[in-house]
Amino acid sequence: MTASVLVTVVVALVAATLGAVVGAAAVRRRAGAGPERSRGPTVAELLARLVRRSQSGIAVINRFGDVVLSNERAEALGAVVDARPAPRLAAAAEKVAAGGEACEVDLSPASHPPGSTPQTIVAHVRSLGDGFVVVDATDTSAAVRLEAVRRDFVANVGHELKTPVGALAVLAEAVLDADDPDEVAHFATRILNESHRLGALVTELISLSRLQGADRLPELVRVDVDEVLAEAIHRVRVPAEAAASAGGDDAGSDPRGRFLLDEPSGLEVAGDRTLLVTALANLLENAVAYSPEGTPVSVRRRRQGDRVEISVTDRGIGIAPEHQQRVFERFFRVDPARSRATGGTGLGLAIVKHVAANHGGEVRLWSEPGVGSTFTLRVPAAPAEDEPETPLHGLEAGLALTTAGPGTHPTPSVTGGTT
Repeated sequence: MTASVLVTVVVALVAATLGAVVGAAAVRRRAGAGPERSRGPTVAELLARLVRRSQSGIAVINRFGDVVLSNERAEALGAVVDARPAPRLAAAAEKVAAGGEACEVDLSPASHPPGSTPQTIVAHVRSLGDGFVVVDATDTSAAVRLEAVRRDFVANVGHELKTPVGALAVLAEAVLDADDPDEVAHFATRILNESHRLGALVTELISLSRLQGADRLPELVRVDVDEVLAEAIHRVRVPAEAAASAGGDDAGSDPRGRFLLDEPSGLEVAGDRTLLVTALANLLENAVAYSPEGTPVSVRRRRQGDRVEISVTDRGIGIAPEHQQRVFERFFRVDPARSRATGGTGLGLAIVKHVAANHGGEVRLWSEPGVGSTFTLRVPAAPAEDEPETPLHGLEAGLALTTAGPGTHPTPSVTGGTT
């Protein structure tokens, strides 16, 4: 009896011990596993999110012409109107659902508000099977405008190159037929002038291409504004003085004594010296070319907040309000005849605009027909000596092109630059 009781007690103790061990192991497993993972979104939910957040207008249409799924972008682009597919889209969807091939539908609005840019919207319609079709609508306005700009640029370049090349051919023939030494010298001078014009055009095309390309500009450093202005004026004076000395066709454009400068400023900007000289020289050449001979061209330098402004003012023909936004376009000329007479390429102000953009600055214009014009180049001032320098790069810079009205800019004065 005693033995059986002892065996029973031993068995009970062993069982209790095993139970405790197993229980403890189970607790440790649960503690190590942590909280149970929450259930993630299903594939259907992810697809719904994709449709809602897509930059394209997406709509699914059934065999009865009902829109069973769409996003807000589809409504914004006009693919879906009042929960129904647009009429042009409905007809295409019906054909595709009946077994037709995928097609493209033009959903561009027939009209656009005055002053706005026409919108180009293209929708691709594809079959999903079982009578369902999917519509993918996109706004291709930017691509269409870019292609139009490319075509215009190629056409303009061809036209601009054709003029001096044709003139060179005609002048060369005239030289071959000329017997009089004076005539030969005259035609040779004309050939030289046309070759210079052609070279300037090619050079400015290369400069503009580099400014518009994806190549990063060198790090912008501290540049002395007074030195940039002096070099730009020298660049404008040298060819004009050479022409005046030679008595060539451009002798009348000699700018000696025409520049009225304010006092040296001692200002510094964060920039690329070569590009800034090019931009300022273009503004000075433009001012000389479009103002009557003998009238002064004023230049003023000043600091406004964190920007340095360099203003170039002429007393020339001025620019009509409808042309003031276009003067920065490539090959645009307010007066084509005057531009041909002065050898202008039509690229100078476009280069100024892109130089300003690559410096994180802007170029402003004020002009009044019959009074004159003021172009103001605004670029970031160099930080003080005790401030940390933050290098700027062309691709990180933005562009702001504004046209100030007469109410915000006084009439250009004869004694200096304007405010």
